[in-house]
Amino acid sequence: VMFCRLLSVVGRQRTSPGWQNWSSARSSTSAAEARSVALPMQAQVVICGGGIMGTSVAYHLSKMGWKDIVLLEQGRLAAGSTRFCAGILSTARHLTIEQKMADYSNKLYHQLEQETGIQTGYTRTGSVFLAQTQDRLISLKRINSKLNVIGIPSEIISPKKVAELHHLLNVHDLVGAMHVPEDAVVSSADVALALASAASQNGVQIYDRTSVLHVMVKKGQVTGVETDKGQIECQYFVNCAGQWAYELGLSNEEPVSIPLHACEHFYLLTRPLETPLQSSTPTIVDADGRIYIRNWQGGILSGGFERNPKPIFTEGKNQLEIQNLQEDWDHFEPLLSSLLRRMPELESLEIMKLVNCPETFTPDMRCIMGESPAVQGYFVLAGMNSAGLSFGGGAGKYLAEWMVHGYPSENVWELDLKRFGALQSSRTFLRHRVMEVMPLMYDLKVPRWDFQTGRQLRTSPLYDRLDAQGARWMEKHGFERPKYFVPPDKDLLALEQSKTFYKPDWFDIVESEVKCCKEAVCVIDMSSFTKFEITSTGDQALEVLQYLFSNDLDVPVGHIVHTGMLNEVGGYENDCSIARLSKRSFFMISPTDQQVHCWAWLKKHMPKDSNLLLEDVTWKYTALNLIGPRAVDVLSELSYAPMTPDHFPSLFCKEMSVGYANGIRVMSMTHTGEPGFMLYIPIEYALHVYNEVMSVGQKYGIRNAGYYALRSLRIEKFFAFWGQDINNLTTPLECGRESRVKLEKGMDFIGRDALLQQKQNGVYKRFTMFILDNHDTDLDLWPWWGEPIYRNGQYVGKTTSSAYSYSLERHVCLGFVHNFSEDTGEEQVVTADFINRGEYEIDIAGYRFQAKAKLYPVASLFTHKRRKDDMELSDLHGK
Repeated sequence: VMFCRLLSVVGRQRTSPGWQNWSSARSSTSAAEARSVALPMQAQVVICGGGIMGTSVAYHLSKMGWKDIVLLEQGRLAAGSTRFCAGILSTARHLTIEQKMADYSNKLYHQLEQETGIQTGYTRTGSVFLAQTQDRLISLKRINSKLNVIGIPSEIISPKKVAELHHLLNVHDLVGAMHVPEDAVVSSADVALALASAASQNGVQIYDRTSVLHVMVKKGQVTGVETDKGQIECQYFVNCAGQWAYELGLSNEEPVSIPLHACEHFYLLTRPLETPLQSSTPTIVDADGRIYIRNWQGGILSGGFERNPKPIFTEGKNQLEIQNLQEDWDHFEPLLSSLLRRMPELESLEIMKLVNCPETFTPDMRCIMGESPAVQGYFVLAGMNSAGLSFGGGAGKYLAEWMVHGYPSENVWELDLKRFGALQSSRTFLRHRVMEVMPLMYDLKVPRWDFQTGRQLRTSPLYDRLDAQGARWMEKHGFERPKYFVPPDKDLLALEQSKTFYKPDWFDIVESEVKCCKEAVCVIDMSSFTKFEITSTGDQALEVLQYLFSNDLDVPVGHIVHTGMLNEVGGYENDCSIARLSKRSFFMISPTDQQVHCWAWLKKHMPKDSNLLLEDVTWKYTALNLIGPRAVDVLSELSYAPMTPDHFPSLFCKEMSVGYANGIRVMSMTHTGEPGFMLYIPIEYALHVYNEVMSVGQKYGIRNAGYYALRSLRIEKFFAFWGQDINNLTTPLECGRESRVKLEKGMDFIGRDALLQQKQNGVYKRFTMFILDNHDTDLDLWPWWGEPIYRNGQYVGKTTSSAYSYSLERHVCLGFVHNFSEDTGEEQVVTADFINRGEYEIDIAGYRFQAKAKLYPVASLFTHKRRKDDMELSDLHGK
């Protein structure tokens, strides 16, 4: 059957009044005319890519007052993957930031036709997410709880209700579903054209059939772009090139790494049913069946995410516009079978076309946005993981805010380009990873799952040694880190395959590691931590660091300072520990995923012509964390030096010999609140020192431990971790860290003015510990992160992390409490009294559990061990 293209871009261009006005003004109706149009010599911003991402960025920048903008498209507008998008707008996402982006997109597209006069085909159909298993239903309930508290209507419904909403569905194998009534379908190409039209009316110049060859860079700053029609000088460049973003990034004079890779994505289109489907028929997502289904012109549009995806263009392919790729019915057959099981009446329906188009995916299933760490003024918005339509409006808004104001209005770290390093840009890695990522789009995601591809990329020198002793691994920023160690008598296979929302099989293993940390001594390999050295010939290092960090670093040599690297609004760009090695040398320890972000921030803010040397020494040192009361005995025996607090006080750093090895940086801190030491060992000595520690430690009951034990220890001690609990919108005053800020010392530092203002006005959120009360660890669902917090029945915030405390014998959640006005919903000041007077509940997948709220500090919880049955947690009044 001959098939008219799904979205007739040219037809829409010529019939839409808004488009005609723009088109006639630009005179770009033919390739010949396009070639004759002269590009401007300069602009403030050049955007590459005329799909939904590029047009959304242009639209939002122009709305925020930036007018000197040029958008370039190598083919025709909206002729890339935007043209083939299935047109489903869904707000049901696991990440809150993605939910907010999709919700904003929904509202934007809803009013776009009225704003521009261009028909976008927006129809509010609602979505129904099906659950064939109880675990899938739990996953939907978790999403449902999050949607409700940010104002997106949704509800859990029965199979009977599903049948009422969509009469063609077979519901006999369902255990429930989630209904999101305000989801929609829309023509993605027409949305892009409407955004372009509105941007053009606001002054944006748009040129199609113009290819960007490379971006010009001078001294780490964007200076212009080279196109096939000449150069344009500019201050900002935005790479919205979709599947070509990777190659465009590498084509620069200073390459920008943008890790994404395309896969073939299939969906079919049918002729209208005998009784055509209503335009309001809800979209169906059957993740267990790996398919989605929506109404299309009275018939069906249905695709999915198969278990065996087909990566494409690994070798690179310079295609101006995406064409419909080759049909592959054998490959699509499992998805077709799943569709027919769900909708048996389609058996006799005529299929018009199997569409095969490329979709880009990223290594962690999250889109990529933000400024390049290597080139200032080079911004990226790409890698949408088949959610470009849903995220387009919101992502364009956040990126525009980032460019105009220096930061977006929400925390977008989970999407920031700087979460990746160059190590994720290997074509082989990307090809293998996207083959795992695409099926994961619909796979069930349980707590603490790990990617299986692209592993063993960065490892400690102790990897093989630890692996042989039963280490089970997780990956962070490409670095392998031990989760826990499986004893020889455990069933390894069963433990590896155990995935649950309830009590995990590793519970007893981690308990024994935690017990050893508290009663004897444990070793945790923490080599993945980011490690920088900052040195200078004079006093420049101290002067610069005093301005860049919030705590006072003018301490005696050998002392360690916990400090934050704040931004102009007082938020944490990094949370780290800095040891003063000498008068002119500092050693900085940061979280693993700070390696790229922190480096870029320091480089951006350090004087360009100073005598400062910033060196990344992450790879030079293996880090061993000796935790426990007997750590002092182990080190004393190995170094023949007294390690007691009198000789080695808390937060102290000293270079020592350990065994035969010299130059070991020993620090009296453990990141857990437990006694012990961090050992930073030159990499060539790592195996020797580890063997010596384990040998001498035998008589003290030493054992290996992993990050799950570390998590339990740090959460029960109310220690916040950057990227998980605190971020660039969290200030020290909001999380009880005023003592880590030199506000009263009269020294200027980035963020000081914002903190002084906040100290005067009060804080609008407070970091709080919650100890679950009526929660049965063995039978109830476990908290993870992102669970809604209720105070006196009213929503006040979300948890940021959680763990089981083996000391308290209860679950502990950390999170922020807000004070929303019941009348207006506006945020009000949160006082310690407000926290302590509330009755709290934590919502885990729709089930609410009572919780006691505590402010920092919580040391009195551990003054003596009490059984949980008779344990009374007194109210603590924090600062």
